[in-house]
Amino acid sequence: QVQLAESGGGLAQAGGSLRLSCAASGKAPVMGWYRQAPEEQRELVAAISDGGTTKYSKTVMGRFTISRDEAKNTVYLQMDSLKPEDTGVYYCAAASSMARVAGGMDYWGKGTLVTVSS
Repeated sequence: QVQLAESGGGLAQAGGSLRLSCAASGKAPVMGWYRQAPEEQRELVAAISDGGTTKYSKTVMGRFTISRDEAKNTVYLQMDSLKPEDTGVYYCAAASSMARVAGGMDYWGKGTLVTVSS
């Protein structure tokens, strides 16, 4: 069982930046960020493996950067050039392989709210 705790959400203006962090209680081969906008389905934002392989949603590519610190069992999401459509609850997730990124991660955090004002 891996427990995940997100932090770093909040309010930002369009064009601004926020950095999310997610601390895991143990090692997880794959960690990722998902988001759910109001009245929308949850969607993948970005994922990263312990080998450094990354996967990004087309909507955030070039603006967001996912990284991880293996020593701290922590994954980060640097969000730059924020847009109002980036607003939503951001969830940290973990899984055993990249194959789970699309099909369903194994563990989920409780989420942190990101609000981007225009």
